[in-house]
Amino acid sequence: MLAGIFIAGGMDVLASPEPRAQMAKPVVDKIAATVPGAPADAVTAVSLNALVHVGAGGLLAAGIFPRVAALALAGSIVPTTFGGHRFWEIEDPVKRAQQRTQFLKNTAILGGLLITALD
Repeated sequence: MLAGIFIAGGMDVLASPEPRAQMAKPVVDKIAATVPGAPADAVTAVSLNALVHVGAGGLLAAGIFPRVAALALAGSIVPTTFGGHRFWEIEDPVKRAQQRTQFLKNTAILGGLLITALD
């Protein structure tokens, strides 16, 4: 059940990466500036992240290397969350609340992934 959101979300991003790339650009730029070898192009970065989501999500769903798959997803959800749900930057109270909910949902999923990876 935990894997489904990653597989579906990853497939959506692979079909149309540009909207996500636009949202993720500030985080991609920061990561690219500090992590050697990290993609500087936001479309490439979100596409690679989506591939991790689909691949590791598939492994987790199938029960193949579940701890490794959960750890890969946990590592990928952090930049996804900070790239896509920066609620603290939003002025509109309704949109801010929506993005805060998505941010908190992702942190809850991160907790589930860490339990899966480390239990």
